[in-house]
Amino acid sequence: MLVLTRKLGESIAIDDHIKIRVVQIKGKQVRLGIEAPKDTKIHREEVYMAIQDQNQQSVQVSQDKVKNISKLLKPE
Repeated sequence: MLVLTRKLGESIAIDDHIKIRVVQIKGKQVRLGIEAPKDTKIHREEVYMAIQDQNQQSVQVSQDKVKNISKLLKPE
């Protein structure tokens, strides 16, 4: 993990397309501004994890449905 120190108004560049800037510091909170191409998906980590969990549940449900349908289609 790379750990950097930035002051208010300073930024971090990632590749040629992403810039993260410290916009506000208030107590223990830091507000960040992110400039990135529109097709770049950016989420807070807890939102990203919730999306990943839902995707996993969707895959599992689909596999269960496929098994049930294949049982119905098998000749006895």
